[in-house]
Amino acid sequence: MKFANLLKTAVVALLMVGCQNTKTEVMNFTNNLTPEEISQGKFTPEVMWKMGRVGGQKISPDGKLVLFTVTYYDMAENKGTTGIYLMPTTDTKPIVRLVESGSSPAWSSDGRYIYYMDGGQVWKIRTNGHDKVQITDIEGLESFGIAPSEDIMYYTKKVHIVDIKGSDVYADADKSKARIYDDLMVRHWDYWDEGDYSHIFVAKLTGEVIKDGEDIMEGEPWDAPLAPYFDSEEIAWNNAGTALAYTCKRLTGAEYAVSTDSDIFIYDVATKTTRNICKEWGEMPGYDKYPVWSPDDRMIAFRSMRRAGNESDKERLFVWNSEHGTMNDVTAQFDYNASNVVWEGNNTLYFIAPMQATHQICRVTLGGEVEVLTSGDHDINTFSKVEDKIVAHMNTIMKAPELYSVGADGTLTQMTFINQQIYDNIPMGKCEKRWVKTTDGKQMLVWVILPPDFDESKKYPTLLYCQGGPQSVVSQFWSYRWNFQLMASEGYIVVAPNRRGLPSFGQEWLDQISGDYSGQNIRDYLSAIDSVSAEPWSDEERLGAVGASYGGYSVYYLAGHHEGRFKALISHCGIFNFESMYGHTEEMWFVNNDYGGAYWDKRNRTAQRSYRNSPHKAVAKWDTPILIFTGEQDFRIPFTQSLEAFTAAKLQGVPAKLVAFENEAHQVFKPQNSLVWNREFFGWLNKYLK
Repeated sequence: MKFANLLKTAVVALLMVGCQNTKTEVMNFTNNLTPEEISQGKFTPEVMWKMGRVGGQKISPDGKLVLFTVTYYDMAENKGTTGIYLMPTTDTKPIVRLVESGSSPAWSSDGRYIYYMDGGQVWKIRTNGHDKVQITDIEGLESFGIAPSEDIMYYTKKVHIVDIKGSDVYADADKSKARIYDDLMVRHWDYWDEGDYSHIFVAKLTGEVIKDGEDIMEGEPWDAPLAPYFDSEEIAWNNAGTALAYTCKRLTGAEYAVSTDSDIFIYDVATKTTRNICKEWGEMPGYDKYPVWSPDDRMIAFRSMRRAGNESDKERLFVWNSEHGTMNDVTAQFDYNASNVVWEGNNTLYFIAPMQATHQICRVTLGGEVEVLTSGDHDINTFSKVEDKIVAHMNTIMKAPELYSVGADGTLTQMTFINQQIYDNIPMGKCEKRWVKTTDGKQMLVWVILPPDFDESKKYPTLLYCQGGPQSVVSQFWSYRWNFQLMASEGYIVVAPNRRGLPSFGQEWLDQISGDYSGQNIRDYLSAIDSVSAEPWSDEERLGAVGASYGGYSVYYLAGHHEGRFKALISHCGIFNFESMYGHTEEMWFVNNDYGGAYWDKRNRTAQRSYRNSPHKAVAKWDTPILIFTGEQDFRIPFTQSLEAFTAAKLQGVPAKLVAFENEAHQVFKPQNSLVWNREFFGWLNKYLK
């Protein structure tokens, strides 16, 4: 009997008999709702934090099993634990927990083992839970990748390259807390640059525990994967295990701060040489990221942005052919982004595209036209494909992510039901799609989320949701920070417009916002809220506006220009003063592209228009109660922007409150901080809108 059949028989038997004599456990997922929560039947922040968060789906090499993770949070401990799970891709659906605590799971090439991280190291374990083996013993290891050949691996860790701390520069000042800079960027997202950079190392798999490897980046001051997210999906082994493709931005200082010019590099294991395939081909001055090798190792697919300094340019799907040295834009005629790229054979690519405020799986052959495979109001976030099996990670505004199988005709069938106990006991608000005519005659998609007990004979307070980004789609997303269902369950109608400047409606719609923050997209917001508030079930005397990041800027701007529409405002980490923001932030390409340039460039009409319309210019007209959130570790839109806004409101006698999180950055991630955030959020709305 072939090994694949043996594996299938063994694993299915393991799942069906309850895993006797193994270290795995058949799972019956519950969310531990209290009797009071069940009786109340209301979706609250406390209930939301009991949800299992599904992620990390990967199909086994033979297509028979799917590997995924579920994370649960302990509110008292203020932390989460991630487990690794297995289930068949067939109709038989028992689930076993393979590892109680672990992350970043990956299949061995033969499907017998799982590699994963736990305690900062890489481990290997059989699919029956036996024979756990430690692979690495490396301090500071952050991510890893085992080559399909399984004789070599990469790992990433921080390497100290440049002396910046006073204690490094001056040996006799070991207690100094100074940092010394002579160039940009001094900080990024949520950390100060102290001269440490993420580097890629390679090491042979010999059967011994790996204690060190070879730094393929030769001690240079740049990161791979890219800062500040350090996504290991930007690194990929070829199938032979002889070459490693990775994303890197080989720039430093001010040049780094103003540029988005990352490239795809290939490291040859045998010769220990590195080549830049983007610069070999020609000028590719924007982001080039996420390399994926073809099965025959002749080609690399990757995502590419054409325009320098524009982090929200179209993500084109490019294919580099090593034999011919050519580059092919396979989505040149497709006006949407491409992500999560997967090869089928050596001539077909699958990917995810945002389309009409949803995310769908698409397919394209080299030289052919794009075919959209799935449809419906949902977000497919990621997917895994092996032969004819596709498993997708999907959610909607009404349901948190679960795993779904994708049929040949695009049909989606739910596989996991991790949070079913919540849906069985707590109703969710209905999400409706509405098309609203804008002031310039366009049609804008607006999601309207209704309270679970919606009664059209009643009038409800209504919230305008202002999206951040600014170039991030208001799709069928599920958020554990800005959750529409929490707002609806509290008795609010939520109006979520896909205003100008958002993806999934073509590049022209997306590009319009750059250099025009105070223009058409603000009018789009008002068109959306005016359309919904005209309904008999929306109380136009109880309207609020809420948003984060660019959405927080939107709230600040609307505070001076809403003409009496809103009775309560909430801004999270918003931009208040464009001039000080230009000097406060770190990624200068963002403000250069979106503002149009620096405030001191008086000849730049686009930039000067942006600065003239900064929210702080209209602060004298503020008269609406405003709640302001900020994170003290936020270096993208530093907390000083929030302090400026709070000070201006209070000194003018406008009712205002400031909530500052000492240990959060641009978003609120920690469980107990989230509870505080939600209680303050709804406390403010309920005070002024109910």
